[in-house]
Amino acid sequence: MDLLRRLGQTLDRPGFPWKRLVVSFQIAQYVFESFLSFRQYKILQQKRPPKTLEGEVKQETFDKSQAYGRAKAQFGLFAGVYSQIQNFGTIYFDLLPQLWDLTGTWLRRYSPQGFAGEITHTLVFFFAYNLITTTINLPIAYYSTFVLEEKFGFNKSTVGLWVTDLLKGQALGIALGAPLLSAFLAIVQKTGNSFFYYLFLFGIGVQLFAITIYPIAILPLFNKLSPLKEGELKTGVEGLAKRLDFPLKQLFVIDGSKRSAHSNAYFYGLPWKKHIVIYDTLIEKSETEEVVAVLSHELGHWSLSHTTKLFGIAQFHMFYVFALFSVFINNRSLYQSFGFHKEFPIIIGFILFSEALAPMDMVIKLLMNVLSRKFEFEADEFAVKLGYSTELAKSLIKLQIQNLSTMDADWMYASYHFSHPILPERLGALGWSGKEKKADPKTMNGEKPSVVTGREL
Repeated sequence: MDLLRRLGQTLDRPGFPWKRLVVSFQIAQYVFESFLSFRQYKILQQKRPPKTLEGEVKQETFDKSQAYGRAKAQFGLFAGVYSQIQNFGTIYFDLLPQLWDLTGTWLRRYSPQGFAGEITHTLVFFFAYNLITTTINLPIAYYSTFVLEEKFGFNKSTVGLWVTDLLKGQALGIALGAPLLSAFLAIVQKTGNSFFYYLFLFGIGVQLFAITIYPIAILPLFNKLSPLKEGELKTGVEGLAKRLDFPLKQLFVIDGSKRSAHSNAYFYGLPWKKHIVIYDTLIEKSETEEVVAVLSHELGHWSLSHTTKLFGIAQFHMFYVFALFSVFINNRSLYQSFGFHKEFPIIIGFILFSEALAPMDMVIKLLMNVLSRKFEFEADEFAVKLGYSTELAKSLIKLQIQNLSTMDADWMYASYHFSHPILPERLGALGWSGKEKKADPKTMNGEKPSVVTGREL
């Protein structure tokens, strides 16, 4: 505590150019990430697939994959510039203090007298800010779904469904965000300099609550879960769970196909009661043994305690962030550098602190990706030991082709951005001999492409 207090006093230096420092960080990060994208773009211009995939991927499929990768890279560059313009505009024109003052004026004019405190003001500010940024980013989101993904055959959504999802998301953000943000602010206000201990405990509680409530109350707002029908697949998955002593409670199929051709399989739940969810698109595109192989990889993460380790790391990171926030929460020079001279709202302090922490977040992202790729290799090895080497390799190849995923990557770009090893690396680790004939997405159980999303294979 004393160390944090002294550090806070040292960093609170009148006239310190926090704004210039944050902007410099943002520019440096953008330049660095653009440099990595340029390196990756050269890989996306290659004319031949990696040697490991030469016997598995037809030239036409590889060319289309490269075109898709370049289109995403070009869109990413534009979206990055668009985001930087927003950030610089917000900082240069002091839009945060202006919006804070404006929402304060609204409250004084139109709200009852009892609703004039910092918590109410913060809620109005936060939701106004979220509404503005969401509206500004609508063209980017629309283009990504209905132009880019549509062009390469992945989008299955409609404009009506897209708008409905957007409105549901905003309503859900208000319904859940208001009490959570209010609790966050109340904890900071009432617990003094030790607030970060209580925020940490509150954060753990929120995560456990989310694990419990999400599949019951939130997921059904967007997708339909149906019990997996009796048959070979259900028997195979239940047999795998029993073999591993996995506490399987229920098996579900989710209607992911109503929005996109993307596929996934995942599990959720408390330690003593787990549920497995399989996307209908994954079932449609894969053989039964391939789906079981996919799940053997996923359950490998559970059996090897990867999910527990990542959860533990996430808790440590959360505590570290809240503890560092206690250093900056009373830093008047930080507030004043961004135009807050009379009021020093908690939420503004947290936003500005997050901006100042960005360089450290880059380092953490890199280290987490290194660890994640290690875990992916271990989960693949786990599936091999269960006897699914061939089925997993075939499934990975099939999904790679159906998704038109990038088939090679620059090592620097992959190290920074990828949480999963690229396909040639995984096939090499699986000992894939490449004896199968070349795969063609048009002959692989139908015409529609699919992709593994979320925590991918």
